[in-house]
Amino acid sequence: MSDYAMYHALGGQRPDNGSLHPQSQLQPSPPQFRSPGAPAPPGYQQNGSSYSQMAPSLQFGQHEGVSQSGYQPQVGATQEQGYFPPQGQSGAYEDGTIRGLAGQMASMGFGGEAPGAGRPNKKKHRHAYHNLEQPTGSSQAFNGITQGGVNPTQFSNADPSHPYASQPVTPAMSQFPAPVNGPFTPGSQPTSMEYAARPNFGGIAPSIPAPSGPGVSAQGRVDPEQIPSVPRSRDGPARYYLDHVYPTMEQHLPPPGAAPFVAHDQGNSSPKFARLTLNNIPSTSEALTAAALPLGLVLQPLALLQAGEHPIPVLDFGETGPPRCRRCRAYINPFMTFRSGGNKLVCNMCTFPNEVAPEYFAPTDPSGVRVDRAQRPELTMGTVEFMVPKEYWAKEPVGLRWLFLIDVGQEAVNRGWLEAFCDGILNALYSEEEGATDGVGENGDSTVIKRKIPLGSKVGFVTFDKDVHFYNCNANLEQAQMLVMPDIEDPFVPLGSDGLFVDPYESKSIISSLLARIPELFSRIKSPEPALLPTLNAALSALSSTGGKIVCSLSALPTWGPGRLFLRDDGKLHNIETEKKLFTTDHPGWKKTATKMVESGVGVDFFIGAAGGGYMDIATIGHVSAVTGGEMFFYPNFHAARDRLKLSLEVKHTVARETGYQALMKVRCSNGLQVSSYHGNFLQHTFGADLEFGVIDADKAIGVIFSYDGKLDAKLDAHFQCALLYTTASGERRVRCTNTVASVSEGALEGMRYIDQDAVVNMIAKEAATKMTDRTLKDIRNALTEKTVDILAGYRKSFSGSHPPGQLVLPENLKEFSMYMLGLLKSRAFKAGSEPSDRRTHTMRMLNSMGALELSLFLYPRILPLHNLAASDGFPDPQTGHLIVPPTIRASFSRIEEGGAYLVDDGQVCLLWLHSQVSPNLVEDLFGEGKTSLQSLDPTLSALPVLETHLNAQVRNLVAYWSSVRGSKSLTVQLARQGLDGSEYEFARLLVEDRNNEAQSYVDWLVHVHRSIQLELAGQRKREDGGPGPAGGGIEGAASGIAGLRPSWM
Repeated sequence: MSDYAMYHALGGQRPDNGSLHPQSQLQPSPPQFRSPGAPAPPGYQQNGSSYSQMAPSLQFGQHEGVSQSGYQPQVGATQEQGYFPPQGQSGAYEDGTIRGLAGQMASMGFGGEAPGAGRPNKKKHRHAYHNLEQPTGSSQAFNGITQGGVNPTQFSNADPSHPYASQPVTPAMSQFPAPVNGPFTPGSQPTSMEYAARPNFGGIAPSIPAPSGPGVSAQGRVDPEQIPSVPRSRDGPARYYLDHVYPTMEQHLPPPGAAPFVAHDQGNSSPKFARLTLNNIPSTSEALTAAALPLGLVLQPLALLQAGEHPIPVLDFGETGPPRCRRCRAYINPFMTFRSGGNKLVCNMCTFPNEVAPEYFAPTDPSGVRVDRAQRPELTMGTVEFMVPKEYWAKEPVGLRWLFLIDVGQEAVNRGWLEAFCDGILNALYSEEEGATDGVGENGDSTVIKRKIPLGSKVGFVTFDKDVHFYNCNANLEQAQMLVMPDIEDPFVPLGSDGLFVDPYESKSIISSLLARIPELFSRIKSPEPALLPTLNAALSALSSTGGKIVCSLSALPTWGPGRLFLRDDGKLHNIETEKKLFTTDHPGWKKTATKMVESGVGVDFFIGAAGGGYMDIATIGHVSAVTGGEMFFYPNFHAARDRLKLSLEVKHTVARETGYQALMKVRCSNGLQVSSYHGNFLQHTFGADLEFGVIDADKAIGVIFSYDGKLDAKLDAHFQCALLYTTASGERRVRCTNTVASVSEGALEGMRYIDQDAVVNMIAKEAATKMTDRTLKDIRNALTEKTVDILAGYRKSFSGSHPPGQLVLPENLKEFSMYMLGLLKSRAFKAGSEPSDRRTHTMRMLNSMGALELSLFLYPRILPLHNLAASDGFPDPQTGHLIVPPTIRASFSRIEEGGAYLVDDGQVCLLWLHSQVSPNLVEDLFGEGKTSLQSLDPTLSALPVLETHLNAQVRNLVAYWSSVRGSKSLTVQLARQGLDGSEYEFARLLVEDRNNEAQSYVDWLVHVHRSIQLELAGQRKREDGGPGPAGGGIEGAASGIAGLRPSWM
């Protein structure tokens, strides 16, 4: 039985289970989250601009020919009014389609679950950290019915501080920028994005009574503030965790995936490393089936820690190795207990009593706690690392060998790819930013070297076109020596490892000279067809004895030599049954090479720049990086002037992030549960075998689905342990153990209160991506839709209490689940319509490896308006030192203002969208003197210039903050000027609440889900995936594999 005091007898007070955000005496000081913020220019003050401050006399377009009064970019000036032109007042909407939509939404409540009559918590002190008596939410109907006397807005997902809450609707704030009831002219026709922002695009409304009440306007419009909002669900926790620490045992629900936080490890691993879909697990499979939820674990074992968090302790038990259970081989962890005065160690996974080794023995106190518990991190922390003896070694561990394979073909030279990639390597190894230091000097002096890679790591360089060229960069040479290997049929390494792999700081001058000369050298030797597979095989030969990591660039389809590829995607296979063949490879040579790499402890990161958006066969080339645990950085239409900085930053990131190689992973769980399947980028020879990785890094996540092989004991907790055996970049063989605990209850009702929404979405996305190679995209889309309905209908049917049947009742912790699922349906992997197979395959493999943070941003981008920033936004708070980050807005064109400027970031690309009527003053303050129109801006811009204006400093600080709260892709700014840049199409695609990407708008999607739930409750639902009617039924349907339960033999 897991009691907090039993696990952590450290002298602190027992946490108050009744508080929503308990503060413990065991917590460290609040996080000092200090963004690299630039100070405001001296003597310069900008007052924030809001719509209520705008002078009513100014008209649209006045800034075109007349100088605006108010904002002047000079020292000592103040801004009396904003960049944004004033908006006229709007009357009521008279559009019939909106009335029809409001009719569809009649009697629908968007809130949380209603407080249920839960049974008394007689087992309160049995569980590790859960409070099972909290209210579970509310349900608010648009027809004004209050539930149980509760104010309808008490638990609704509304923010009273929202700028729209107390203002009349203006044309720019509406979905139709033209004045209401204005004269019809062709010039006032809505654009495609404006049309997509309309809630109802069909114009067909069923005969449902018109709604009324606080959630509906007098004109019958659905109040968008009553629909669950992803931005508010992120911004609130992000502000809270600026000043609070997340205690991993006392708090039962982790913060949202996109919210930065500092975790205090109290024995349960931080959500950065492991997130359970259910933090309270039903004891039987029948109860879980009723909820239709996946029981899974999202693991990111090498995740990056935030400043202020305790570093992962590294423990060395000598030649004996860490204590382990003799039966299930679980590693020692805080939830194992000691008996017989400390002589017996009882495993928390299988309950087997183990003899304690004499060298590990310590007596226990009267309560059964070891007297040295507080001094042993393995007994007090959920995530630890163990040094392991030689019996865990596959080969002698050495520092990580980096081998850079550089494409020097004609396409790489002509498009600037070669020069950009070489500059990226130089930046990754030798940039002047702060790095790790190493005090080495030939004469014993304290020469300090800023190292970007750990001491002991080495680098090597190979270029390739039709031939393969190796370079000897030994520090004793005056310049690098090139050795050509022309025999690509039987590749070999023509020089020893001492010449190929060198310390990059001992050979700095040679390497710098080589990388500077390579673009010039091969500009005279142009070969149009690269031979990639022979180059990879030669690199494998060079690394087979030690293991290592390959970083490979490619700019053209490899059509030369063994493993040559050809154009498979000619557009004829799209939207038909055989399209799935384009998402995988059947080439035996590439598959064989990938398998050999994993067995040798080698992984590959690819940087692929498609020439003019051409076909690159990502399915075949990316198979190598996916199987070996690497990553693909794909530039589908590389333009050197625009993408050079992004390429350089991402090469630097792949070198600098924490990376391990020769890795094996094993996941263990409590009796009564078993691993059903794994999802991610790895190699697994047979089901049940360990997962094998050539390399694994801080950005990679793996999904694990569990099923029942018995019944769990509700008196005990369920435990999960992930053990990752790997070699660090510095050459140490370690095991990183991640321990997670969840309480167990008899039914699923209590578990519904402790759902981790980000983990649920992540598991469903990973399983859907896995199915792309053997199911049609239409089947997968239908399965995702049905899975959404199954989960919400299961809650409505079994757990929501007595609500009118017309209400859509959402679980408190799954309010935004429908929006994330819609974002998944709109992603390039699954969207309907025609999409290049390279883009689909690349997105599929990204989904397989994304953690909670990166996936959350990918499915729902963050959008920040820049034209109405307050004066303090984007600068550190004087009291706390935290950067003041303004709230983001919903991803809909209805929220885009006339004359506005917006930053849009989905974790992969960051767009700066500028309205065609944006203020010239704003443009000049952002981009510099003389830049007063959109046409004067450089379309290849990738970073804001450093200026002394207040606005420029604000935006640069916010961009720097966003770049620190992201996944593996680097943040560079790309312009999207309305009516000028092609990137505006990408901006429209990212407005996921609108009708786009061949899918419905958010409101219409909720209408469809609600209608399906009503049919399910009435027993009349016909599943689109061909499966049986009841939620969570059989395995015959296409949705059965989407985060569902599977029998053990599958």
